[in-house]
Amino acid sequence: MKAFMDENFVLNNKVGEKLYHDYAKDLPIIDYHCHLSPQEIYENKQFENITKVWLYGDHYKWRAMRANGVEEKYVTGDASDYDKFLAWAKTVPMLIGNPLYHWTHLELKRYFGVEETLNEHTAPAIWDKINGLLTSGEWNVRDFIVKSGVEVVCTTDDPIDSLEYHKKIKADSDFNVKVLPSYRPDKGLEINREGFNGWVDKLSEAASVSINSYQDFLDALKNRIDYFHEIGGRVSDHALDVMMYEEATAEDVQAIFSKARKGEKVSLQEEKQFKSYTLTFLGQQYHEKGWAMQYHINAHRNNNTRMFNKLGPDTGYDSMNDELIAKPLVKLLDSLDQKDALPKTILYSLNPRDNVTIATIVGSFQGGGVPGKIQFGTSWWFNDTKLGMINQMETLADIGVFSRFIGMLTDSRSFLSYTRHEYFRRTMCNLIGEWVENGEYPNDEETLAEIVKNISYFNANEYFDF
Repeated sequence: MKAFMDENFVLNNKVGEKLYHDYAKDLPIIDYHCHLSPQEIYENKQFENITKVWLYGDHYKWRAMRANGVEEKYVTGDASDYDKFLAWAKTVPMLIGNPLYHWTHLELKRYFGVEETLNEHTAPAIWDKINGLLTSGEWNVRDFIVKSGVEVVCTTDDPIDSLEYHKKIKADSDFNVKVLPSYRPDKGLEINREGFNGWVDKLSEAASVSINSYQDFLDALKNRIDYFHEIGGRVSDHALDVMMYEEATAEDVQAIFSKARKGEKVSLQEEKQFKSYTLTFLGQQYHEKGWAMQYHINAHRNNNTRMFNKLGPDTGYDSMNDELIAKPLVKLLDSLDQKDALPKTILYSLNPRDNVTIATIVGSFQGGGVPGKIQFGTSWWFNDTKLGMINQMETLADIGVFSRFIGMLTDSRSFLSYTRHEYFRRTMCNLIGEWVENGEYPNDEETLAEIVKNISYFNANEYFDF
């Protein structure tokens, strides 16, 4: 029997052990998609206790606590931070088989040197130990980033954002990690959503462009792409919860935009046309800039109306969607490819049912001499479990070129989440080790080492060219 979370945790074969310890373990991290706060990074925020850095904003943990019968006041309510921590400590032992159990203990070990497992009995001593470290000045926000070996952090940013803190971080010679913005114009695509017109007005102000027509709207979006690029942005991101595509002319979309600006509801057909035309325009701009474009597909958000009204979005009440994606996604990518303007693109679906679909679509648009130009993105959100990661990697290997995979991201709001890269690298090395030990790939250490190092770091470093 193996000891819990020993040096060969998740590594179940000798080849995997060697690949991880000798080649993957100490490579830098490129976190090309996350939700960290650039303001907190610039200010090098200090957290007064473990609850604030660990539980505030972490809807993975919130969902588990609720499922364990924890009252909401100990999740997002007015209970004390210690009582919230204790509620989490009581939940953790129930999480057998859940990656939250692994992530929790990886974070305790790697950052704070805590070897004990967390439960309600060990919680008081762990609380005291960690809080002492957090207030010592040695474990502020930047310490988590630097000591994790992070080279690049790509935050998620609205086009109307001033990027004030990105500029301040860039000018800070004492901090050598690149913190770059990612362009996420979701609010400008949701033409039927409340707040669209207010957002367009803010875009007009941010871009210093009077938006009186749809062309003005596009000009303002392009203006902000130029601004993000100047600050160092090289990535865009789009939440496409429902994948849609419908042909439209510029005149069609001008009429739809005018209708929305008058406060009128547009039809579903018109919404599809507006989104398709706008996404195609944006893709062209990304291509011109040499950016990578990300599509996050098939999330079903804010399922619980009562709790949404009480707590708002991103509070743990989302799930997988099961909309069909193949035809609209192909048409959207093809609309760009026909113009020879398809940028580097990373495709993720929250529903693993779509894995094979995406893997085959990816293969239809490769080319231009760019290795892995169109990427089947890493396991995301509900799928960044050990099984989910294996499923994604095996599907990619079955159908595509696994060795060109750009690897893991955190997609997290927590500064402690960088241990997920360790979890991924261990899982990836073990999977490759299984293939070798099963006689499915030769035990060629030089080639295997290159593959592991590339997936862990070098593929992303070359792909994004930050």
